[in-house]
Amino acid sequence: MTAAACAPLGPAEYRDIVRRALAEDLEGGDVTSEATIAGDQRGRGELRAKQECVLAGIEVAAEAFRQRDPEAIVDRRRRDGDACAVGDVVATVEGLAAALLSAERTALNFLQRLSGIATGARRYVAAAAGRTTILDTRKTTPTLRALEKYAVRAGGVTNHRFGLGDGLLIKDNHVRLAGSISTAVARARAAGRGLPVEVEAQSLAEVDEALGAGADIVLIDNLSNEQAGEAIARCRGRARTEVSGGITLERVTGLAALGPTYVSVGALTHSAAAVDISFEMAPLS
Repeated sequence: MTAAACAPLGPAEYRDIVRRALAEDLEGGDVTSEATIAGDQRGRGELRAKQECVLAGIEVAAEAFRQRDPEAIVDRRRRDGDACAVGDVVATVEGLAAALLSAERTALNFLQRLSGIATGARRYVAAAAGRTTILDTRKTTPTLRALEKYAVRAGGVTNHRFGLGDGLLIKDNHVRLAGSISTAVARARAAGRGLPVEVEAQSLAEVDEALGAGADIVLIDNLSNEQAGEAIARCRGRARTEVSGGITLERVTGLAALGPTYVSVGALTHSAAAVDISFEMAPLS
C-alpha cells in the first residue's frame, strides 16, 4: 500500500528535538562502540519491520544518523504512510559504523513511537469506514506534539487543534467559571476571534443548552452510544457534532454509524504502542 497524502514534517520541526535526544543518550560518549570499533570502520545497517505497521518518522530517524555522521547515506525503501509487512526493509544506512551505532537507539525510539501512532491511526480510520472524520487531540507527549500529530496524519487521521490558539472550545471548567454555557458562548462571540465556537456537553440537557446558545459545534463527551445518538439527532441541521471521551477502536464502528461529524480519540497519541523495528548492521570493506 502506498503512502497516504499528508502535510509533511519540516526539518525545522525535528532537528533540534533529535539533537537533544542524542545529547541525552550520549552524555559520557558511547563507551562500548568507542572501545570495540575502529574509528574509520564503515558499516551498513538495515531498518527492518518486525511486525505489520504503518511507517512514520523515517526522516526523523535519518536525521539522527546524519547528526552523528553527516556523510551517512540513507536509502529509503518505504515512505511515511506506507503499510509495511513483517520483514520489510524500510531503509538502509551506510556510514561510519561507530557513529551509526551511537544513533541507533535514538533513531529507533522516534521511528518505533511514530510508527506506532500511525499504525493505530490507520486502524481507527478503517473502523470508521468513511462515515465520520477521526480527529486527534492535544493529549501528546510534551515537546513532541509536532511529531506525534504528523504521525497521526501519516495514518490518515485529521489533526484537531494543534494548540490553544487554534480554536474556541468551551469545556466544563470554562462553563463553571463563566457561570453557564450561554454566558460562555456569548463571551466567546463578543471576543471577535472569528472562530467557530465549540461547546462540550456531558448530558442531553447541556446539548440543548449549547444549541440554544448558538454553538457551531457540540462536543458530545462521555455519553453512551444510545445517548450520543440522541444528541446527534438533536444537533442535526443545527450544529456539527464531535463525539469524544473513552473512544476505543471497538466503539468506533458503532459511533460512526450514528452519523457524527467527527470522533476525536485521545488514545491515538496518549496510549499508542511502539511497533517493533530493528536496526541490524554489518561491516563494509
